Amino acid sequence: MLAGIKKKLLRATQRGDTPATRRVVSLEPQGKSRGNVLLSYIIDPFLDLGRKIDNSHTHFWESWQMAQTFIKHGFSVDVISYLNRSFIPDKKYDFFISARTNLERIAAHLDAGCVKVAHLDTAHWTYNNKAAYERVALLLERRGVVIGGGKCVEENWAVEVADMATILGNRFTIDTYAYSGKPIFRIPISVPCTYPDLPRKDYKSCRKNFIWFGSSGFVHKGLDLVLEAFQNMPEYTLYVCGPLEQEARFVEAYGEALFETPNIKTVGWVDVESKEFIDIASNCIALVYPTCAEGGGGSVISCMHAGIIPVVSYQASVDIDEDRGRILKDCSIEEIASAVTALAESGSEELERMARNAREWAVANHTKERFAEEYENFVVKHLLV
Repeated sequence: MLAGIKKKLLRATQRGDTPATRRVVSLEPQGKSRGNVLLSYIIDPFLDLGRKIDNSHTHFWESWQMAQTFIKHGFSVDVISYLNRSFIPDKKYDFFISARTNLERIAAHLDAGCVKVAHLDTAHWTYNNKAAYERVALLLERRGVVIGGGKCVEENWAVEVADMATILGNRFTIDTYAYSGKPIFRIPISVPCTYPDLPRKDYKSCRKNFIWFGSSGFVHKGLDLVLEAFQNMPEYTLYVCGPLEQEARFVEAYGEALFETPNIKTVGWVDVESKEFIDIASNCIALVYPTCAEGGGGSVISCMHAGIIPVVSYQASVDIDEDRGRILKDCSIEEIASAVTALAESGSEELERMARNAREWAVANHTKERFAEEYENFVVKHLLV
């Protein structure tokens, strides 16, 4: 399998100045417009209106829904990509909603009366990057290999320039921006899909099966730590679900763990709407995800919707308590191993109770419907006043 991975395009997708990122999509409300909104975020769902919105990340649908909220309230909306480095406003905008990358540049061209809102979907760049490089340095000390963190955030002054901000994560993420003194409003991150009920699961037989489920930035998200822990715990099984083709250096460094260790099952990227994901969820008791910084922990919440108990770091930015999961304090290999062992040794009834609690909490707090409701509440109460 390693040979097959190596034959693929082993690099992250290059994003930048392309015809798509230079597009401007204009959307109009029914009836007379009451003003203009500029949204600088994810443009992809607006480029082919007849196509299903990509479910590989929550930001595709969320960007779409943010625009729909303003249209519903009678505003015309211009949408540009957060990667658009050349757009210059040529009209008066009442509101400018922007991811961190474009806000400072475009704000300099806006009227003084335009309300600027930073939509923050990562921890602050100073916290994120410090944590990312610490993980890289620890890996170098531990194994004598350098693997890029892959999840560094560019320097930006979005929160300083904005009048206010929305944020997808919990108190962890909010606190990384608290120094700014700006009003920050939490909008609970959505999930790509939900499930009618918990997958059928034999808690006695699957208590020793675990999953790591995430996107690129494997060192940032602690996959190296999880692999090393499970290599020393042959009695437990780990399923690895992530886009391996995007991180050649990681695959090279951890090829033995990924492809030659019997208790580690390397799956690759899995669609959360697929039967494959449901089958894995039905056979696993918990997610192990010791990430060092997140803006909302979307992969954790997707797993919780599927009845998978979260064993995660505080920095995953997901509200976890003892009734539905476990918080790792230092994310050491030893702590990960201890948490896995303790959970696997819990009674079946306790595991089922925690799995159901995890699912019920996720369903109550993190859905597309909840995101839409909370974003509209923000717009109505804090912008349209």
